[in-house]
Amino acid sequence: MKTILLKGEMRSEVGTRTAKALRNEGKVPCVLYSEGKEATHFAIYQADFKNLVYTPNVYKVRLNLDGTNHESILQDIQFHPVSDAIIHADFMSVDASKKVIMEVPIRVVGNSPGVRAGGKLVTKINRLRVRGLIADMPDFIDVVIDTLEIGQSAKVRQIEVVNLEILDAKENAIVSVKTTRALMQAAAEAGKK
Repeated sequence: MKTILLKGEMRSEVGTRTAKALRNEGKVPCVLYSEGKEATHFAIYQADFKNLVYTPNVYKVRLNLDGTNHESILQDIQFHPVSDAIIHADFMSVDASKKVIMEVPIRVVGNSPGVRAGGKLVTKINRLRVRGLIADMPDFIDVVIDTLEIGQSAKVRQIEVVNLEILDAKENAIVSVKTTRALMQAAAEAGKK
């Protein structure tokens, strides 16, 4: 799994007034949670979140807070309801020996016979929730579609990932091959003759 570095400034005051002042300066109020420790409050410039948030990839985050590095993952993020600006972020400190829950993006691999026959590939799930050690987390999970005909789906239960437990419902479809209007129209015309 790739790591991204974010630099933050510790903040001594917390509360609505302080958070609003930080946002006016272009910073995002953040909290780092660690098991058995008190939460650490800090701020990061909003522009620094671009490569972490606005990407389909998933990253481990190395937080540099006043010269001290903390290995973590982005746990939660809040956006402004109108402007979509980031208004708050929560990070969770990770321990190499403890399991974490993350959402890992999927990658579709192969050629579907159903798509070659004129069907349309529809992605229903972009990320899968998995539990495992941070060292075992992949950059993406492959979904093989080499056997999918029209009307078939690749389901969560068909996916196997080494050393990870998939937490999504086993019967959820990840990708499906649907019939297109052109195929239905061609079948209807063939039926009239």
